[in-house]
Amino acid sequence: MNILFVCSRNKWRSLTAETIFKNHSDHQIKSAGTEPSARIKINAKMIIWADLIFVMEKKHRQRISDRFPVEVNKKEIVTLGIPDDYQYMDEDLIEELTTKVSDYL
Repeated sequence: MNILFVCSRNKWRSLTAETIFKNHSDHQIKSAGTEPSARIKINAKMIIWADLIFVMEKKHRQRISDRFPVEVNKKEIVTLGIPDDYQYMDEDLIEELTTKVSDYL
């Protein structure tokens, strides 16, 4: 399964998720951000590639739906509800991601 993690700038939350899940044997993992200043900016090709999209906050889901309405049609998008309160590879962030994503992997 192809899984895409999305946050605002792709520097802390979604990048942490990509890092901790990228070696999963059954899945391909990518991450991106919704902001113009994102390390890797989300694009239509990524959405088409993804079988499952995890967003950190409701605003990310809304931005993706607004910018890529055709591409997100019939895509499963899961809002994790993880605020921008963490640094890259923060132990609490890793625990929260692992807990919230484990049912889908």
